[in-house]
Amino acid sequence: MWPADNNGGQAPHTPGSPTATIDYAVARLAELDTLDVAEHPARFEAVHATLTDALSAIDGF
Repeated sequence: MWPADNNGGQAPHTPGSPTATIDYAVARLAELDTLDVAEHPARFEAVHATLTDALSAIDGF
């Protein structure tokens, strides 16, 4: 989940641009140093889910 976002913790969806979603997810990893270590697993899971969805969407191109 992306707690700082106002979108329910979901990465933004840019129709036709899974690479924008991938860039967004990877950027979330840069914020790990600002989070408590206990929050890292949830962030990794959220990034993994976002990347999985984005990469699955690439199949449609």
